[in-house]
Amino acid sequence: MVAATEELPLAKALNAGLRAALAADDRVLLMGEDIGKLGGVFRVTEGLQAEFGTNRVIDTPLAESGIVGSAIGLAMRGYRPVCEIQFDGFIYPAFDQITSQLAKFTARTAGAVPMPVVIRVPYGGHIGAVEHHQESPEAYFAHTAGLRVVSPSTPNDGYWMIQEAIASNDPVMFFEPKSRYWPKGPVDFALSAAPLHSTRVVRTGTDVTVIGHGAMVAGLLQAAQVAAEEGISIEVLDLRSLSPVDYAPILASVEKTGRLVVCQEATGFASVGSEIAATVAERAFYSLESPVLRVSGFDTPYPASKIESFYLPDADRVLEAVDRALAF
Repeated sequence: MVAATEELPLAKALNAGLRAALAADDRVLLMGEDIGKLGGVFRVTEGLQAEFGTNRVIDTPLAESGIVGSAIGLAMRGYRPVCEIQFDGFIYPAFDQITSQLAKFTARTAGAVPMPVVIRVPYGGHIGAVEHHQESPEAYFAHTAGLRVVSPSTPNDGYWMIQEAIASNDPVMFFEPKSRYWPKGPVDFALSAAPLHSTRVVRTGTDVTVIGHGAMVAGLLQAAQVAAEEGISIEVLDLRSLSPVDYAPILASVEKTGRLVVCQEATGFASVGSEIAATVAERAFYSLESPVLRVSGFDTPYPASKIESFYLPDADRVLEAVDRALAF
């Protein structure tokens, strides 16, 4: 008998979610480089090929364009493929298939042909990897109409969100913060914490709202704890869905605190954070006591691993922005 709640790392929670989806629907297929016998570079699919067979957990050639192109064909035939892109920086060979075909096919057929394809993308830094292994390309896909884009920050969200993504009849880009694969957290196997496309308040506060997604959320909670010791109350929001964005909790929080700091690992220019900042400025202008501020990676190519700690936002940079917001 499976316990109602269990402490799991994100990688194992995703594994459990994929297992549940495979067991629930014979149309679900997993495909990607080394995901079968090896279980994937991060072991997210470990044991699933042995359990469900090589026809449902498929080791593909090293060809991202072929993986996504094949998934589109499978979706047209009624299957629900889940593709793994081994690392974030390897997604670009499949960019044309994703943005020109996958994102547009349902609209092109006036809704007659759904595209229930999930593309899993381990992304972000903090693991000391080499070039093309630590990027944050989510804004490219959030910008592309026809794609849903989500990113869990906790094991519980990982378990539930991957199943909800697989159940969607629209293509879902599923960005997994690779630096959060190993820390454990509670997974409630009985109840999802929130719907797939919803922003969630993970810490209440009264002075400043801070928002982020993926690995950034852990840094925001750390910053909020430090600020609390100094008498500053920070409300922390986990974006979870990058497209569509659930703005209601964001606007409600900003109306309460009067200040917003938007945080992300990705570069700041033309980013998800930029979009949130602009929308809040439009829709909650008269509630703001200070400008919306952004904390992000620098607008440079991702650096060598030895200096990534200077590039990636941390609690100190978040707190510096909070201080600037409160100074107005």
